[in-house]
Amino acid sequence: MNEITNNTITAIHQPNYIPWLGYFYKIYQSDVFVFLDDAQFSNEGMHNYHYIKTPQGPFRLKIPVVQKMGDKINEVKTKDTLDWKQKHLKTIENNYKRAPYFSEVFSDFENLLVQDYESLSAMNIELIRFICAKFGISTEFVVASALNISSVREEKILDICQKLNATVYYSGTGARAYQNEDNFIQRSIELKYSVYRPFEYPQFFGDFQTNVTVLDYLMHCGYDWVRVLTTQEK
Repeated sequence: MNEITNNTITAIHQPNYIPWLGYFYKIYQSDVFVFLDDAQFSNEGMHNYHYIKTPQGPFRLKIPVVQKMGDKINEVKTKDTLDWKQKHLKTIENNYKRAPYFSEVFSDFENLLVQDYESLSAMNIELIRFICAKFGISTEFVVASALNISSVREEKILDICQKLNATVYYSGTGARAYQNEDNFIQRSIELKYSVYRPFEYPQFFGDFQTNVTVLDYLMHCGYDWVRVLTTQEK
């Protein structure tokens, strides 16, 4: 990895499966975004699942995986012998085929999904980076495993920020309860919290839902990042 010399804002997150729109806003706010691929895989995390909207409400698209207790995300492999990719694609097609941008977005997603990947994290990262490129987001990406940092929890976040010459760390609001701002100040790092405000856009099937994958937005609005920014910068 080349040394990063002009970084000011760093954000860090596990590489999740087709995450929600707010994940991409966090990336946009950062100069450098770190995929925490060497974090422990969790069945409670959204590393291998997300939701789409259906006439019956949210439907979970879950990837079957090969993993054992304690595995890191980049050590987990998808169980492709179960043909889950075609099942996900068929479910997405059935629920979004009438959406305005279905043809373009579905084709892009299918072309990426059907490829072979060495791990769950490698696939998730490829999908996220592709969507960012289509949005026009120019944030630099780093994978945590390439940094060779062995510390854990908050200390690992601090060590990553320091190694990447960060002066600001953009954290998710969920970490506010356990992060100690003084520890960041001691390292000359400003701790800020990324705030994303969900907004309504055209959706099928009744009341608006926010707890869905970014694919929902893409199907209805295309790769329109300006629309997202307009809602956040009011």
